[in-house]
Amino acid sequence: MTTERITPQTPATGRSTQPFSARRRWTALAVLVLAVLLVAVDATVLFLAIPFISESLHPSATQLLWIGDSYSFVLAGLLVSMGSLSDRIGRRRLLLIGTAAFGAASVLAAYAPGAGWLIAARALLGVAGATIMPSTLSLIRNLFPDERERAKAIGIWGAAATAGAAAGPLLGGLVLEHFWWGSVFLINIPLVILLLVLGRQLLPESRDPHAGVWDLPSVGLSLVGVIGVVYAVKEAAVGAAGQPAVIAAGVLGVLCLTWFVRRQLRLPVPLLDVRLFADRRFTAAALGSLIALIGLAGVIFFLSQYFQLVRGYSPLRAGLADMPAFAGSVAGGLIAAWLARRCGQRAAFAGGLLAMGLGLGALGWVHADTSYLLIAVVFLVTGVAEGAVYALSTTMVLNSAPKEKAGAAGAVSETAYELGTALGIALVGSVLAAVYRSGLVLPAGVTGPAAADARDSLGGAVQTAGTLPPATGDALRHSAREAFTHGMNLAAVLSGALLIGAAALVWALLRGRRRNAAGADTAGADTAPEADAAPETAADPLPDAAGELTKSAA
Repeated sequence: MTTERITPQTPATGRSTQPFSARRRWTALAVLVLAVLLVAVDATVLFLAIPFISESLHPSATQLLWIGDSYSFVLAGLLVSMGSLSDRIGRRRLLLIGTAAFGAASVLAAYAPGAGWLIAARALLGVAGATIMPSTLSLIRNLFPDERERAKAIGIWGAAATAGAAAGPLLGGLVLEHFWWGSVFLINIPLVILLLVLGRQLLPESRDPHAGVWDLPSVGLSLVGVIGVVYAVKEAAVGAAGQPAVIAAGVLGVLCLTWFVRRQLRLPVPLLDVRLFADRRFTAAALGSLIALIGLAGVIFFLSQYFQLVRGYSPLRAGLADMPAFAGSVAGGLIAAWLARRCGQRAAFAGGLLAMGLGLGALGWVHADTSYLLIAVVFLVTGVAEGAVYALSTTMVLNSAPKEKAGAAGAVSETAYELGTALGIALVGSVLAAVYRSGLVLPAGVTGPAAADARDSLGGAVQTAGTLPPATGDALRHSAREAFTHGMNLAAVLSGALLIGAAALVWALLRGRRRNAAGADTAGADTAPEADAAPETAADPLPDAAGELTKSAA
């Protein structure tokens, strides 16, 4: 490990603060990994608890949808705003505030007496999560001024995110074997306490000294715009596109986002500098990660139902079945920097998207009796590619943005991730649902509410089958499982094609790039100048954490 020491300077005086050593940088990164784990675990831990929540709280179908979606909706809608806020009030400060709020919202969710309470608590978790993720990325951007070191750090950060997502179903399965559904939210509490203690002691503070005022109208426009558009897309995906409320939400969302962009172009200090998208590397990274998650998220989400309801796995076994994909993602995140140096960011990023597409497409041939070993191999390959793509896209976004705008730039990366996840579940789910309903053959005697429940989802069909005579129930289960598997196959093939298209798009956007002697990508003659080509400035101080604590105590 290098022993160089970074000596930040305050923009006001230009005097050097206490040097920030390599050891301190990597120790601070370990704390940021805890923060990523906190948010990533919560994003997936709920998946296996849905059947238990349905049994306990008796939510309606709409309420059940919002229990799953309120977190990602609010998180996606506030990421850019909170990333910009962290640039203004301090990244460490906002991260610690968000961590405390995350812990409080987790307790509220764990002891929710009804579906409405749980939906509100999940929304509060989304608000808190939106303050944490951009802060972690912007702190990394300022902790590691060297581009190669930063790429390694982001690889570790991305590996932690996928490890947390892997731990969610596994921990959820373990807890649900012994405790009530609310305990899956209490998993967060130990991480919250540890992060609050270590974060205050080990993380440096940094901010943009010229950030200006936080523009509240822009915050409202971005939140309403993102939520309106995502809600309209999700409702349209389930056949409600013609409803007045859905049309109104979509129109309102588009208008708000358009107004948001126009306002950012006029503001002297915008909430999000939309001119960053003029850099093709920034645009390619954001679009690539968005499309990747649209294709990946829906397939992975419905594979959890495949394992439990088609293959008959327990929640814990279903969580373990997903592990090759998540283990591969961790490995992919760790080797992303090496791949970029060896192949160049263009080839590594586009190649990762292509490998993801081929892996997802291969799931189009999975059936109820397919050997799990074959599924595990596909999961592993797809996971490695996804981890590399995630780390590479994040690195490209941060390297394309000025250092003082790291919070807002990191928020763009995370927004693409969250929007891709939400849209992927909606769009892939619509394909699967349509094929499922058209392929389901109801046995004689299954009519009325029972038939409606069976057509609604595979879970509804399995539950309905348990109330029928054995022969009729077995016939319904077999038909429902076959119809669901066929829908999942088609969705996987379409998702794979989408990822292959994303690979071609990224390859085109990053054309004309070449690698320098250090292995980093540089712009060719036909490429826009790189945002990070200018030398690092001292616009963002990195004071020693002990010094910050001393000043706070004073």
